[in-house]
Amino acid sequence: MTSDQLLILTILGATIGMFLWGRWRHDMVAIGALLACVLAGLVASADAFAGFGHPAVITVACVLVLSRGLQSSGAVDALARGILPANAGPTLSIAALTALGAFLSGFMNNVGALALLMPIAVQLAGRLDLPPGKVLMPLAFGSILGGMTTLIGTPPNLVVSGFRQQNGTGTFAMFDFTPVGLVVAIAGISLIALIGWRLVPARKQAGTEGFEAGAYLTEVRVPANAKAAGMTLHEINEVLADTDAQVLGLVRNDVRIIAPSPGQRLRDNDIIIIEADAAALAQTLSRLGLQLEEAKQNPVHAIKEEEAQSDPPAQGGGDEPAGQGDGVQPSNGKVQSAQKDAADEIILMELAVLPGSVLAGNSASDILLRTRYGINLLALSRQGQRTMARLRTLNIRSGDLLLMQGPPENLVDFAATYGCVPLAQRELRIPDKRKAIAAGTIMAAAVGGAAFGLLPAAISFAGGVLASMVLRTVPPRVAYDAVDWPVIVLLAALIPVAGAMATTGTADLIARFLLEGVAQGHAILALALILVVTMTLSDVMNNAATAAVMCPIAIGTAAALGVNADSFLMAVAIGASCAFLTPIGHQNNTLILGPGGFHFGDYWRLGLPLELAVVAVSLPMLLLVWPL
Repeated sequence: MTSDQLLILTILGATIGMFLWGRWRHDMVAIGALLACVLAGLVASADAFAGFGHPAVITVACVLVLSRGLQSSGAVDALARGILPANAGPTLSIAALTALGAFLSGFMNNVGALALLMPIAVQLAGRLDLPPGKVLMPLAFGSILGGMTTLIGTPPNLVVSGFRQQNGTGTFAMFDFTPVGLVVAIAGISLIALIGWRLVPARKQAGTEGFEAGAYLTEVRVPANAKAAGMTLHEINEVLADTDAQVLGLVRNDVRIIAPSPGQRLRDNDIIIIEADAAALAQTLSRLGLQLEEAKQNPVHAIKEEEAQSDPPAQGGGDEPAGQGDGVQPSNGKVQSAQKDAADEIILMELAVLPGSVLAGNSASDILLRTRYGINLLALSRQGQRTMARLRTLNIRSGDLLLMQGPPENLVDFAATYGCVPLAQRELRIPDKRKAIAAGTIMAAAVGGAAFGLLPAAISFAGGVLASMVLRTVPPRVAYDAVDWPVIVLLAALIPVAGAMATTGTADLIARFLLEGVAQGHAILALALILVVTMTLSDVMNNAATAAVMCPIAIGTAAALGVNADSFLMAVAIGASCAFLTPIGHQNNTLILGPGGFHFGDYWRLGLPLELAVVAVSLPMLLLVWPL
């Protein structure tokens, strides 16, 4: 082993370790790996940022922009209404929704496809009287499966195509992934629809009135002369016992008391931190005479009385301390005057925080939630975790479920700005038929240009982006916001690192080890090994990063065996797109964590049978379509 090989292996090992640790974002880790390679002399300084001009990176960015056009125009909403059965049973309904998610994911960003269909999935769960998770997990997995069917369906496919070009055999065509990917997707969706959805743990039952996703962390104030005033926390807990709610803490005079004594007596204006099921909160407020902290602070944002009886009321988190929120008007002027009948303007809405949202890591106070948007954070659900932080200072995470209160237009603006998905039944995208047709036509033209070889994929989709901006299906000011920049930086940084693995001979070294030490020189066994190793890595680290790491190894293994490298590259593409065992393996898995009420260990129950089915179906298909 040469010194360069030892260096790149050390950097690669540290990079994978940082990916698994998850303390820093993937793009930060990738940039660190790139700089380490440059400082170690493994990547020339002049080539360090060549990845940003790589066709795969450009294509990913362009597809994200075109996806935004399909989303904002309402094209997908119209498609969903036309395709999904209205009165079918669970099997057919879940099959149709999952298949639609897979189809959309073949031509747009996977996370975008899931985000568009999540409100429909929640409504479907309510109609079928199923826990939301039993519909959300099949939809998330189906959208992941659909991504493997086309060149642009998922970033790993573009990464694999780029490495094929570097290997001297040209890029893969638009539908080269379809023969294997489509069969695998059909098999996976069939398994999900017939058996798989029944394996999903039933964490919470969703009624027809709303969406529930586990216990909310809620703050309520003890007003003067309330029944709770003078009661001990032990007595409060006895009252809450039959609603499965419990007191977690106490705030008195802005001092937070963790695990207060059961004998502590409540005083006027004390704030109790309660963990309770959403439906139990209204009953709790009524029985003890408590008030929602935020509703008390800002009368303009008061919850309608009838909503307080049916919707999940909860607790306050804003950007001002208690007592300083009365009559605050946001700087953007979106909140109606207090003299108006606010009851007709204010709604409750539940929002799921998307992976990569700029909201993650910030609190309501950090973003001046109430001042800027005129809305309140009433409660937060973070399944399986408990915190004693005040909601206005609690750092929000991807996958959290937020209960928000405010005027609908303000909530729409906030969700769009901060990357949240609304789960309420209220329609947030107003379909524009003209723009929907234009967005669909542009996407079809871009796909056709690449599929028929009229233009390279990057050029075809870049032309589509320009057309979208000209026709304003994606306004120019929104185009750059539509790009998932951490993914772009991740890909651009790892491409030179992966190139260093090839130029130093490290990829060949790893390939020989796998071939001689594990596969014993058998090509089919080596192919299966590449598939399984890629799939395993993808369960714990970013799928594009997994593809970038595994492609040089796959090419090296094929070269050592003297067989077709395309078979091994396709195995990497399939494996990188099959992250079903953990909530961190794919952004879609993270997105449904809170809304589905899932725990970390819930995914393997459906994910493991699905991954086994993928291996069983994809191996013979790879050998048939891409023979060794």
